[in-house]
Amino acid sequence: MSKGKKSKTTKKSAKKAVTTKAAKGDAGGGAKKTKAKKAVGEKKPKRVSALDAAAQVLAKAAKPMRAKDLIEAMAEQGLWKSPGGKTPHATLYAAMLREARDTGSAARFRKVDRGLFEANKEAK
Repeated sequence: MSKGKKSKTTKKSAKKAVTTKAAKGDAGGGAKKTKAKKAVGEKKPKRVSALDAAAQVLAKAAKPMRAKDLIEAMAEQGLWKSPGGKTPHATLYAAMLREARDTGSAARFRKVDRGLFEANKEAK
């Protein structure tokens, strides 16, 4: 026999196997958890987007407004509030520019000066 290390072979005991199975969860005989199902006709009301709310505020406004002022007015009127972003005015500004660029004269907004938008009366 050589003087090297002896290898030990261990077997899992039946007791240990049972406790591990129980620790991992249900062994097949427990109660099942079910999720509550929504009623068939029940739907959440659709949220108004920031662009839609800005269009509503600008339609009522008598003068052009900046994106920051629009965000404040939308929150005051209860039309839209930021979901927690740090710069909602920058996001709104970019979206308004994108809509004006992509849809042209059919856009709901018209840029009148640097940072100022008004409702496009021609579009509808």
